[in-house]
Amino acid sequence: MKSAYLYYPGCTLETTAVEYHRATRALFGRLEVDLVEIDDWTCCGASAAEASSPLLALCLAARNLALAEAQASSSDILVPCSACYLNLRRVAVNTAQLQRVNTVLAKEQLQLAAPPAVRHLLDILSRDVGAARIADQIGRPLDGLKVAAYYGCQCLRPYPVFDDPERPTSMASLIQATGAEVFPWEMGARCCGAAHLTTKRSVGLKLVAEILVAARGADLVTTVCPMCQLNLEAYQGAVSRAVGQDLAIPVLYLPQLLGLAMGLDGEAVGLPLNLALSEALMMRLNGAVAG
Repeated sequence: MKSAYLYYPGCTLETTAVEYHRATRALFGRLEVDLVEIDDWTCCGASAAEASSPLLALCLAARNLALAEAQASSSDILVPCSACYLNLRRVAVNTAQLQRVNTVLAKEQLQLAAPPAVRHLLDILSRDVGAARIADQIGRPLDGLKVAAYYGCQCLRPYPVFDDPERPTSMASLIQATGAEVFPWEMGARCCGAAHLTTKRSVGLKLVAEILVAARGADLVTTVCPMCQLNLEAYQGAVSRAVGQDLAIPVLYLPQLLGLAMGLDGEAVGLPLNLALSEALMMRLNGAVAG
């Protein structure tokens, strides 16, 4: 596996998903893999830019790829946020707009020619790092925990690069490497509602409810997307009231889960920032959350 990757955290990992940022950095540090942040990176356009201007959306993402190309063209770019991954990858494969994009980038003396490969965090963990390397470093096995793997939409669609978007399995061996069980369910690739929780709340709540109901019986859900994490954590109360059931369940980012099993403490992986931890889970982690 590679000893270093370029790193694009994106805006969310510096704001509402700081715990994902901390856990990713801590996990790769434990694996002795350098994450080199792209110099002067900026917003990739998220979901709002395209509604204003499709060209703006392409150029915002392209600027980051051009910076990465100038910094280390031979290094892959590790992207933890699924929305950022989708935006950056779309530009990397959209050669039809390259001339227009480079006309805009030229104002900053930048050019996009052969950008580094854009790769999701889960792709790198499952295919480059691999379950065997994780298993070799387990210090606190998570024996007895049932973990529901939740992938969401954007790390698998529309680019099925490293897993089946309908029946994904790339988290399974990583979860099993910690000693935990993979919870059997069919909701891993279902949409959580994304921004509908703010624009069409009833639609979003229904989608979240279906996921949380299906997760009953699991000890926790693990995910690799900040939007999914927010929706599944922050709306548990509203969804529970709507369906008349207690659907509370801890939701951890995958690097948090792996890091805890590898002996990192709770502070190192940002655990105090999670919204839906339970006392039962804290006890069952057997000291993995200390700190």
